[in-house]
Amino acid sequence: MITGTIKTQVDQIWNAFWSGGVSNPLSVIEQITYLLFIKRLDEIHTREEAMANTLGTEMERRIFPEGTFKYKVNDDPEDDEHVERPYDDLRWQKLINFENREKLKLVDQHVFPFLRTMADKGSSFATHMKDARLGFSNAALLDKVMRLLDQIDMDDRDTKGDVYEYMLGKIASAGQNGQFRTPRHIIELMVNIMAPTPKDVICDPAAGTCGFLVTAGEYLRKKHPELLRNKELRDHFHNHMFKGFDFDNTMLRIGSMNMMLHGVENPDISYRDALAEAHGKDAGAYSLILANPPFAGSLDYDATAKDLQKIVKTKKTELLFLALFLRLMRTGGRAAVVVPDGVLFGSSTAHKEIRRTIVEDQKLDAIIKLPSGVFRPYAGVSTAILIFTKTESGGTDNVWFYDMEQDGLSLDDKRNELLLLEKLGPVPKVPLTKDEHSKNNLPDILSRWQNLTEEKDRPRTAQSFMVPLEDIKATGTWDLSLNRYKEVAQEETKHDFPEDIIADLFAIEVEFSKNLNELKAKLG
Repeated sequence: MITGTIKTQVDQIWNAFWSGGVSNPLSVIEQITYLLFIKRLDEIHTREEAMANTLGTEMERRIFPEGTFKYKVNDDPEDDEHVERPYDDLRWQKLINFENREKLKLVDQHVFPFLRTMADKGSSFATHMKDARLGFSNAALLDKVMRLLDQIDMDDRDTKGDVYEYMLGKIASAGQNGQFRTPRHIIELMVNIMAPTPKDVICDPAAGTCGFLVTAGEYLRKKHPELLRNKELRDHFHNHMFKGFDFDNTMLRIGSMNMMLHGVENPDISYRDALAEAHGKDAGAYSLILANPPFAGSLDYDATAKDLQKIVKTKKTELLFLALFLRLMRTGGRAAVVVPDGVLFGSSTAHKEIRRTIVEDQKLDAIIKLPSGVFRPYAGVSTAILIFTKTESGGTDNVWFYDMEQDGLSLDDKRNELLLLEKLGPVPKVPLTKDEHSKNNLPDILSRWQNLTEEKDRPRTAQSFMVPLEDIKATGTWDLSLNRYKEVAQEETKHDFPEDIIADLFAIEVEFSKNLNELKAKLG
């Protein structure tokens, strides 16, 4: 858990960038990501050095080469004087102690070019460094930020991840093309529902900051600690389990760094316009899809992958993403994805066809309706979590519906916590009382999902209930909106018979007349 001290340190870094003229939140995160990578390279090199010294052997993995590089003595373009400097001068612990202007020159003219040469040499993150640049020229700012980063104790993997997650939380503006950040507790709910296994191959085709993949990794570490003690499973976890796509290079760097700081050594986070490119090599490759794709807008038919148009003929991105998920999933694969409400009841041919495909050709497991304020302040759209399994032979029997009313935070733009921190999320540290459940439905959702046999007898007036396949078919449009099936309990109101009401009115009138006459007599 990130401490108040570390939050203060991160805030100081943020404020330093702001006062130094770097005010775009994405630019700040990107520059911090670069600096964290430079720091991590030195940590890896130092660890390898220590191991080699202990064993009395050569270093197996040398990040910074032996030898020297040419360093231009001054900035006069007509003066070509150079000196030789050791590559060790590019290491974090050396850089941080140089004078500010020298430090800026080394980082800008030598460290970043060095990072760019790593693009062809290694990890997923390194491949995204080919266009890395220092985004400011303020020597004092660089010195201050490096020293502030150096002061944060990030030796522990959990702390590294929490620090970066806190930084990501400070991105306070929505992205492009309908992208916005999925709340951590909603991601945790979806991951806990799907319960990843050590042999899963997990994909998020709209990865962004890799929140789903990071949370899946953390779930596996907690629920299956044995996977890191088994050589084969450990190799799968670090090199083959996680796949993410995005078409924003900044997001690729941020997402890769997020995975790396959470202890996944080499996730496959790659550049791809998921809706525009064919998916031949990835077709049927994944056993679990976790995603909240951007769903604002439409694409031209010509700009859309032909293999997706074969599944559903449409320009709508939200429908194309569903087609993409089906294309990427292997038979038996599962998916938990966020969709806008329109997907559940839209009346176009494409809407109805994609619903029919999921319900009749595959196996639809559940619809969890989310309250409309879940994505505030980024967006106020109404959404739902769609959970299904790819079977290619049907299998939908009863579909489970849940009406989430509260997620533990206020549903306005402020999104204030309604309960203590230890009572939030799908797996709170402290059990909730019955009254507290009304403020945080997530533990109840997870509990009911894990006991679906008990859900069959619930009435449709309850917060969750089952709907048989026949009822969905009977709509004629494969309607999946919760309100189509939810029933409202009507309380019976008893009314008196009209003749009794009239008799009562006559009695009141007689009594009133009597009292009036007595009053007149007294005043008389």
